[in-house]
Amino acid sequence: MDKIRKHIIFEGYVQGVGFRYKAYHTARMYGISGWVRNRSDGTVEMEAEGTPHDIEDLILALEKHTWGQIDNIRSEKIPLHNDYSFEIR
Repeated sequence: MDKIRKHIIFEGYVQGVGFRYKAYHTARMYGISGWVRNRSDGTVEMEAEGTPHDIEDLILALEKHTWGQIDNIRSEKIPLHNDYSFEIR
């Protein structure tokens, strides 16, 4: 299956709850490359590159994160970067 890359913004109670670490470990589990970081407005920003199914599974796993709460997710497809790993920035 072809890879895609998505730029994703998670809104809600997503900082200070281990969200980036959950994203990091889950992305690595699904073989997704990219990065995740906190933004100054209280949201978490992510770029994820992998199969559409794996990215969907990553997002579903993050929605089940029990320590925080996602109120809204905004995403858009962006050009591939062909990264080899996933990092916390």
